[in-house]
Parts: sequence; C-alpha cells; structure tokens
Amino acid sequence: MERFFKDINTLQRMRTGPLNEYMDQCAQRLCDLGYKRFSGRIRLRRLAHFGRWLMRRGICLYQITPELVARYLNRHGKVKDGDAVVLDWVLAWLRDKHVIRGMSAPDSDTPARQLEKEFASYLEQERRLALITIEDRRRFVRTFLVHRFGHGQPDLSKLCRRDVVDFVREQAEYQPKRAHLLTTALRSFFTYLRYQGQIATDLAAAVPAVANWSFSSLPKALPPEQVELLLTRCRRKTPMGLRDYAVLLLLARLGLRAGEVASLTLDDIDWDAGQIRVCGKGGRCSELPLPADVGEAIAAYLQHGRQRCTSRLVFLRAAAPVGGFKGQSAVGLIVKHALARAGIQSPRKGAHQLRHALATQMLSRGASLAEIGELLRHSTPRTTSIYAKVDLTALRPLALPWPGGEL
Repeated sequence: MERFFKDINTLQRMRTGPLNEYMDQCAQRLCDLGYKRFSGRIRLRRLAHFGRWLMRRGICLYQITPELVARYLNRHGKVKDGDAVVLDWVLAWLRDKHVIRGMSAPDSDTPARQLEKEFASYLEQERRLALITIEDRRRFVRTFLVHRFGHGQPDLSKLCRRDVVDFVREQAEYQPKRAHLLTTALRSFFTYLRYQGQIATDLAAAVPAVANWSFSSLPKALPPEQVELLLTRCRRKTPMGLRDYAVLLLLARLGLRAGEVASLTLDDIDWDAGQIRVCGKGGRCSELPLPADVGEAIAAYLQHGRQRCTSRLVFLRAAAPVGGFKGQSAVGLIVKHALARAGIQSPRKGAHQLRHALATQMLSRGASLAEIGELLRHSTPRTTSIYAKVDLTALRPLALPWPGGEL
C-alpha cells in the first residue's frame, strides 16, 4: 500500500472495513500486473470505498452476493473509474483464495448467457471449431437474441422465419464477407437448437443467402512503397513503438495472420536455428525462417520494451494489467494506428492487407504461386490462385482484342 499512498491517515482509512487484511495483497497484485501509481490508487480507493460501504451495513465477506454488488454499483458505481471492472477482478481473486463463496457476475447466469455458453461448448466439443470462430459465432448469436428478445429471457418457441429474415436484413450494412459469417453463425445456431429439441421448425433453412462469390474481387494489398513508409514511420524509441515495429515486420515480411502474431510465444522462437514456429488455422504448425531484420526487431523489444511478466506470449499489452493481447483485434489496431501515423489513406485498416502485400510483391518479383502458398501456409493451391489475378503482366497476353480496334 505504501507504494501508492504516503499519508499515514490515508493508509489507515484505506485499511478500514471487511477488506482491510486483503488491501496490501491487492496492492501487491496491482504492482505485479504493472499498474502505475495513479491508476493503482484509483482502483484501491474504489475498493476501499466498497469495503467501508459493507462495514456501515454490517455485511461480512461471506455474505457478498451478485445482487449486493449490483445494488452498490447502481448507487455508487462510476463508469470512468471502472468500479464494476475493479470489483469483478477483486471478487474473482478472493473467490480463488476461498475467502468468499463462489458467485457469478450479476448478468453471467441469465438464460440468454447460459444458452450462449451451451452453444459455444457444442461448437468446441462436437464441431471442434477454433476458439476465434466460436467467439465470432457467439457474438452474432448474442446480437440476434438481444434484437429479438431484448435483455429478457428468450422464449425460443416464439421464433419464426420472419424474425430471422428481418434480422439479417437489418444487418445488411455489413461487408459481404462479414455478412456471410453472420448467416453461417445463425445457421449453425438454429441447427444446434433443433438438434437439442428446443425448436421444431428448421429455421436454418430460413436464413437468407449472402452473395459472396469466391475470387469475385482482387486481394486488398498495400503498395510496396506504402508498406515501407508504414515501417519507417514507426516510433522505435518507446517500448510501445518497439513492440509495434516488431509486430508490423512479422506481418509484412512473413505474412503472418493477426491471430498468429497475437498467439506467438517465447518458446516458438529458435534463436540458434534462426527459425520461428507459427501455429495457424486448424492447429497446423509450421517452421519458418526468421529474417534478420525481424529477429533484430523482436530482440530489441524483448530487451528494451517488454515488461516483466509471467506470460510466455511474446507481445504484451502496453497498459495494465500486463499480459498478452486479448485477441487478434489488438494486432489490427496496431496496423490501423500505424496507417494513421504514416498518413496512408487505405480503404482497409486491418492486418491482412500486409499479408496480401507480401504475396503480391513476391509475385511481381517472379515467385511462383506454389512458393507463395508455401510461405503463407495455405492448405490448398486454390487459395493461393487468387493472386494470379493481380499478375497483370502475365494476364495481358490473354486479353481478347477490343472489337472496335485501338482507341
């Protein structure tokens, strides 16, 4: 506690209430997670306020319930101070230490959330889908349930074809690929419900099809000069800049997917052999050569930018709590901010365009589609064949003459 507060009276006040004997342990935990003095003080103050609130009402730790926490937050909670997040973290920690009895967050055991969990478990155990795919489908299902039933208890017997069609139409602003993921998630969910006997109608057949033909568009890739501009504008004098530069190089030089960068561990890098192990789609792992500039960027980040942490993930969040990225979206944000910093106006802001840029650049330098597919670790040659459409030099002789002659 003395790391965050110096005044003796403040320290005494902070250690008042049912949580007093755990305040120092919480403070140590905040230090371990990388919280700075200012942010740590805010969290400890909110926690102490909750403890005094319990003391005034004569409530012991073992009497804490989700309803009690919700009542406190409704009256005293502040969104800007993250009271709900702070209490959820501390109470989970106290549950792990068996100080308070097991309890769930106020909204975690609603019928809708329970249905989501069961659906996710089905996708994992029966369908063997990847975690990121499961989370995607779960989010789409949650959006549908809220759209149809609000935040109340879902009555699945009232679902009809019109509900499905209306929902998909309202989500029409999605890009074709995203809309395709939405309809796939809904079909999977309705198939699961019918399999479980919770609905009698085949609602999966009512989900409208989304036009998303394969090879209907060109790969969205940044030009080589913009890729280099993106890298040179990276600020490598700060810990975050060192991290972002290493991430961008992995995307640009090896064509890694965002999820592959986020899940990269320290054990995946073989410094002696100059190789890196990448675990991609379907759990397939491949050994790739580690380019010198990529290895130097990762080493610089590990030596001068990465905070001390028990996590074995290579790349960590810059802000507390210290730990790995929560998902591949964090890698996409790094690319988005890098584009803005370099002043590049790109219609796409995600990380995948750097993967496309690498393939396009290799093709222009004479690499075969087989070589590109091997580096990008495509499961079938058909996936790589989309890059044949961007080889305009090779395609030009195949074009038929214009009927009207030369213009």
